[in-house]
Amino acid sequence: MSESNPQQTANPADEAGTGVSGNEDVTEMSYEAARAELIETVQALENAEAPLEDTLKLWDRGEALASRCQAILDSATARLAERQAQ
Repeated sequence: MSESNPQQTANPADEAGTGVSGNEDVTEMSYEAARAELIETVQALENAEAPLEDTLKLWDRGEALASRCQAILDSATARLAERQAQ
């Protein structure tokens, strides 16, 4: 039986059960991994069958994932602007 890897959450609903402290690993995620998990998290939130506490944890996870994606995009935009200025 395979256990969930704490560095990679296959199901956002599983993450909701571990609490907000699970958001610490977001800072190490690639853009693609964060975006994929964000999509899953949004779908889980849209499902709206989770208890309120789990929904709030999913929301927090989604916020952390969205911030990570934005930070990566901002960094890429800055690098491109730097190269264009050269």
